[in-house]
Amino acid sequence: MNESARPGGLDDAPRWRRFLPVVVIIAGVIAYFALGLHRYVSFDTVRAHRGELVAWVANHRALAMCVFFVGYVLIIALSLPIGALGTLLGGFLFGIVMGTTLSVIAATVGATLVFLAARGAFADVLRRRAGAWFARMEDGLRRHAFSYLLFLRFVPVFPFWLINIVPAFFRVPTRTFAATTFLGIIPGTAVYASVGAGLDKVFDKGRTPDLDTLRDPNLLLPLAALALLSLVPVVWSWLRGRREKT
Repeated sequence: MNESARPGGLDDAPRWRRFLPVVVIIAGVIAYFALGLHRYVSFDTVRAHRGELVAWVANHRALAMCVFFVGYVLIIALSLPIGALGTLLGGFLFGIVMGTTLSVIAATVGATLVFLAARGAFADVLRRRAGAWFARMEDGLRRHAFSYLLFLRFVPVFPFWLINIVPAFFRVPTRTFAATTFLGIIPGTAVYASVGAGLDKVFDKGRTPDLDTLRDPNLLLPLAALALLSLVPVVWSWLRGRREKT
């Protein structure tokens, strides 16, 4: 049974409740900029307070991990343009392994919240207004949702926030969205966390971290190979369908 068609599901929710999560997200974004928080969340702030941050994490590691996790979830859920900074900070404060782990899980939670909010508010409206082409596209995407979404996560071409929203319009199962997000962002997140682990050396030289790391051909090629590998089930299904028609 489709998730949104279950009793008590999205189809049964009052209209205002469907849009409430989206309103909360928009309000959070407005508050972030209206309060001027974007002027304080920067590499310069991390550079200026790195000593205090490191000391606080050393003395309150468990609490620091919880604060970082919640903060990262909010960054992704509100689609704030500081996700890269958050990942670098995770690597700087907690090391590559723990920084990657916290960032990946938090990003998956935040992305899933955005996905659910968009699906609840807009998916049914779009479906009613769209024609038969939408149904055909939806059918194709849902049959190979895991491969398509994993491909998009492996290749950092499209904005992260966009991939959080678009699948919501096509009734992609939540577990598929969450699983592909979790698996697909591990490589890129690990790269950024490793850069973050070396922030001390970067700051000592008076420089800013290079955020074009993922555009390095030495990293893009392995990511592209993983992305193409994720499409193997789609290609196999297409070849099998052609063989059955002949």
